[in-house]
Amino acid sequence: MIAIRDLRYRWPGAQSDVLVIDALDVADGQAIFLYGPSGCGKSTLLGLLAGVLVADAGSVSVMGQDWAACRSAKRDALRADRCGVIFQQFNLLPFLSVIDNVLLPCRFSRVRAARATALAGNAEAAARELLERVALPANLWQRTAAELSVGQQQRVAAARALIGTPPLVIADEPTSALDAALREDFMTLLLGQCRAAGSTLIFVSHDERLAERFDARWSLPALNRAVLLT
Repeated sequence: MIAIRDLRYRWPGAQSDVLVIDALDVADGQAIFLYGPSGCGKSTLLGLLAGVLVADAGSVSVMGQDWAACRSAKRDALRADRCGVIFQQFNLLPFLSVIDNVLLPCRFSRVRAARATALAGNAEAAARELLERVALPANLWQRTAAELSVGQQQRVAAARALIGTPPLVIADEPTSALDAALREDFMTLLLGQCRAAGSTLIFVSHDERLAERFDARWSLPALNRAVLLT
């Protein structure tokens, strides 16, 4: 699913690289728990995996496609088809309803829309099913995202990432605003959905108590030679 070779990435204006990874592979269907202290480059790596950022050198490939070899429009189209992303800041559209936010990937990707329809009859039914599974009350589904609490927005972001069973799911601190009971339910849903679909999951969290649920637990500072070079 993921192949990284000779990766280097430096933020514009920075004096040194934030990421230097010689080689990293993730197999189809693996669930990877990624951890490390704040500022070590976890969110940057997720941005590179999703094609939101492009490596300065080396390659980051998803399903055999090197993001740097694509023009911006093609990266956007491939990301919509292949990646479900739960951003740390959620990136919901505040003026859209909950349902319309969850349906966004299906608006941008015929592939995701077709998968959602195959599973639930139509994309909206798939969105409603996911919102039920993340325990968001139905009386909130027609409200705008701006009217929701932080925890509620987080659950909407998760449903949006999962709709249409993308092959790669990328989650950046997705449980940070959830209480203990909702966190456990959320983890069961996320891992269950990914395993049922055969999706690869890259999950970043500071909560190492969650790591036992995953196939592998990776420390980013241990993978990142930039830590040793600074």
